[in-house]
Amino acid sequence: MFSLKDKVVVITGAASGIGLATALRFSKAGAKLVLADISENNDVEKATGGIFVKTDVSSEKQVQNLMETAVSHFGRLDVIVNNAGIAGTMGEIADIEQAAFDLVQNVNVKGVLWGIKHGAKHIADGGSIINTASYAGLSSFPGYGSYTASKSAVIGLTKTAALELAPRGIRVNCICPGTIDTPINVGAGELELALTSFLTPLGRIGLPEEVASLIHFLASDDSSYMTGLAIPIEGGVSAGIGLGIIGGLCEMLEKRSPA
Repeated sequence: MFSLKDKVVVITGAASGIGLATALRFSKAGAKLVLADISENNDVEKATGGIFVKTDVSSEKQVQNLMETAVSHFGRLDVIVNNAGIAGTMGEIADIEQAAFDLVQNVNVKGVLWGIKHGAKHIADGGSIINTASYAGLSSFPGYGSYTASKSAVIGLTKTAALELAPRGIRVNCICPGTIDTPINVGAGELELALTSFLTPLGRIGLPEEVASLIHFLASDDSSYMTGLAIPIEGGVSAGIGLGIIGGLCEMLEKRSPA
């Protein structure tokens, strides 16, 4: 089940976090990997046996070169994981500056756009494209305007591409992780991460390996009837208010109630 034996896979943002966890998992599943990141990580090359192509995903030419390199090296392309992304500068909409906003869109949105555009030219019929969006693209939070805009756009691109590529049997889906234990969330600070754990019904933030398992399923032929989906993986946040929050609120209200 979930075999990726001899499938040629491009993974962007492969040097750390979800991308790294995905590369390691895919290697064990038998995939042939083309690893892309703006930062080099020789360890992931050695650990997976893949090839590394330094790539700034905001550059269309560099993403085009990435896809062409994959095909020229392995002779085909079966799966694309458009995962590279940045958090950018947080702040209320009233304080957003154009340069900071553009940077987030250039990486998070254009990185996916160019990956789909140039990947679709080479990917085999029946292949799979997985884009990394975010739960923030489904339900935003104050101060996350730039990031939310970018991830909402990824969801829209995913749905459009799914319709356009369906005649070739190419499936296009995106994942919407909540807060995951990756370098992109290091800047959030301990207080915000603790708050996120409290707000999450499962009571913790997620692990990159857990997200990689979902990507693995979507990359495999076992998900052959799934396309155009934005799939949350966020510890139950979208289901509603967890017991931890309810218990905490009840305690607070009891303390405020007159004796």
